[in-house]
Amino acid sequence: MKKIAFLFLFASAFLSAQKSALEQKINMITKGKNATVGVSVLGFENPFKYSKSGDQKFPMQSVFKFHIAAAVLDFVDQGKLSLDQKIPLNASNLLKNTWSPLRDKYPNGNIEVPLSEVIEYTVAKSDNNGCDILLRLLGGTKTVQHFMDSKGVKGFRIRYNEEDMHKDWSVQYENYSTPNSAVTVLKKFYDGKLVSKKSTDYLMKVMLSTSTGLNKIIEQLPKNTPVARKTGASGKNKEGLTGAENEIAIITLPDGKHYAIAVFVSNSMETDTVNCKMISDISKEVWDYFNK
Repeated sequence: MKKIAFLFLFASAFLSAQKSALEQKINMITKGKNATVGVSVLGFENPFKYSKSGDQKFPMQSVFKFHIAAAVLDFVDQGKLSLDQKIPLNASNLLKNTWSPLRDKYPNGNIEVPLSEVIEYTVAKSDNNGCDILLRLLGGTKTVQHFMDSKGVKGFRIRYNEEDMHKDWSVQYENYSTPNSAVTVLKKFYDGKLVSKKSTDYLMKVMLSTSTGLNKIIEQLPKNTPVARKTGASGKNKEGLTGAENEIAIITLPDGKHYAIAVFVSNSMETDTVNCKMISDISKEVWDYFNK
């Protein structure tokens, strides 16, 4: 019995030392940076947890498109919407001067596309027009907030859409998540506690196909590592301040196990390159920790 207790204490001390080493490496990455950085990591098949400013509120920017897509799929599960129903695209919902691969594909509008295409462009390509089309289908941001509240998601708030944020820099801070909330909602999603299995599998596939933010979480990971992710970025205002450079992800390890990671960089006077490099470097350190 004493031997078992000793081995348990030894293992706990070893894991604690490893976690401390990870914390030191992450602190070295963020040291001296003129930015606020939040990190949260959650092991799925093991009880590992790590956070840095994990309960601080960070502006999400396009990270919230994950939450919006989940709320849309909840409507699909309820039969209120269908993935193959047609969504009209026209001048009123394909706004100019915003990030929109959907508008680039259909520059003249006057066409109907399936809801699934709007979801895929919104999540995997981070389309701003697609995002606001989805929100209008739901009846606005309050529906997303109510859905997340009903699933027990804490530390999350959504009040404004992409068009609102494009008009007023300051309102991005009203759409926030804590890093801990981000990894917790990803775990709920993975466990099938947000939407049906069919919808979970569908959204997971979409997130795995994400093409934005190649210089962030996935940059230094082994090629072909399955990473289901959602990016977010504010760009800089006229003073050179970055409101948000973010990414959240579910990462599959070589042994088939998983972890969620959220890295939020806010109020940064660093360059875009430095902001993204911090996310990339933190992701690599976490990957190395899980692959020791």
